[in-house]
Amino acid sequence: MVLFERPKLSQVLTNGLNELKLALSETQHEQLLDYLALLNKWNKVYNLTSVRDPMQMMTLHLLDSLAAVPAFAGAQNVLDVGAGGGLPGIVLAIARPDMKVSMIDTVHKKTAFLTQVKAELGLGNATIYTKKVQELETAQPFDVITSRAFADLSDFVNWSGHLLADGGRFIALKGTAPADERERLPEPWKVSGLQALQVPGLDAERHLVFIQKA
Repeated sequence: MVLFERPKLSQVLTNGLNELKLALSETQHEQLLDYLALLNKWNKVYNLTSVRDPMQMMTLHLLDSLAAVPAFAGAQNVLDVGAGGGLPGIVLAIARPDMKVSMIDTVHKKTAFLTQVKAELGLGNATIYTKKVQELETAQPFDVITSRAFADLSDFVNWSGHLLADGGRFIALKGTAPADERERLPEPWKVSGLQALQVPGLDAERHLVFIQKA
């Protein structure tokens, strides 16, 4: 069994935040560790992620999602599609308490976990939906819709485009930046930007793909 060594994880988180130049409060720092502890605990029963080692979870999940936070500057109302275990949704909700973050997934055990995290961490800015994104209707459209390793870019925009506000954009968190997926985007969507991410402690490709209406 891999131990959850909070002091060590806390230090890695501190170093990572410094490297990413993200200024978070002590409360936010503790919330991120609490979230990781919950993910680690629930994962033993619910299989939320294939990563079992908390230290790997810190790098592959938490720091990976934190690296994307600056891209959401100015966003007020965000939807995380296929939120799974809350990446990047929960991380965004913690890092940006001023921003409304909705998360949607079709799998009940995953949204049950997200609901528990919201309650335990007191994330009043988070909303959880259990349904297909194609069936979601909200009173207020989203200025950013995001996903992490969710689906082909075409499916992502086709399924959730009806929820995007005028002038809004998609931000997809990807490993490699797949050229074939970018070229297959349906009209009127186009890639408006591509940003390589450097995740502290991770020697692997990470990219943000920005998509807007042409």
